[in-house]
Amino acid sequence: MPDANSHSADEITLDKLIGDLKALEILADGWDDAARSGAHARAEAVDALNKEAFRRLISVLKDNPGFGAALRDAAQDEVVYAVLRRHGILKASLYERVEAALETVRPSLASHGGNAEVASVEGNRAEIRFLGACDGCPASQLTFYAGVKKAIQEQVPEITEVKQAKGLGGGGSDGVQFTSPFANYGDSEWSIALPLEDIADGETRIMDIDGNSVIITRFAEKVSCFKNACAHMGLEMTQGEIGEAIITCPHHGFKYALESGECITAPEVQLQPHAVRVKGSNIEVRIVT
Repeated sequence: MPDANSHSADEITLDKLIGDLKALEILADGWDDAARSGAHARAEAVDALNKEAFRRLISVLKDNPGFGAALRDAAQDEVVYAVLRRHGILKASLYERVEAALETVRPSLASHGGNAEVASVEGNRAEIRFLGACDGCPASQLTFYAGVKKAIQEQVPEITEVKQAKGLGGGGSDGVQFTSPFANYGDSEWSIALPLEDIADGETRIMDIDGNSVIITRFAEKVSCFKNACAHMGLEMTQGEIGEAIITCPHHGFKYALESGECITAPEVQLQPHAVRVKGSNIEVRIVT
């Protein structure tokens, strides 16, 4: 009869081991200060011993033929990988670093009922997918460029291309306001642009709001609003050709997707979005400075 306390390799998972450690931490919370301090000091000493042992082991084996490949193979095991990462033997992957950068903006996304996940990381390109209220929000482009993309490119400079992956659907609309937690509104307030019924599905209007020329487009219940200025040289695109949800700058031919503001000609730039919401029967805009 097998020992009830024995485990097969498949049963000893990283989650279980981490769970055991957390259980011990919870247990230690009930100890007095001296006992907790002693346990903490012992844990740090064991950690330091393991780290130094790994360092010496790697130092001895690193020049052996095939060592690098063997280490990479061993690191495919989640427990081995977690321990080697903890002790600095392996560096964080690009995926993990992108995830860490994304984690820095998640509190801001959560404050608006949204979230984001890493959809993929391939080479120097990362794709991020919005979730919750951020998925389908008209202000998502501002959130993406001013928050998510900026954080990733600042913290993971090897990633030179950050794209927004298609959402899963189910994001917020319901006629509530759509704003970005990363918008800088200055002293601007919400201004009524026009009644929602005055702009047809797929229609684009270029208009003036409080002295600011803007481009407003409706896609079903979603409304997008951008500064009327080509990202190339900042020239207005009032006379630009509009067709198939694309506006073409009349000056140098740069093309922009009116739903997202993304530049089709030069994907590294985009139109500057303004905050927009549908309140009651009206489309309202708040100018982002």
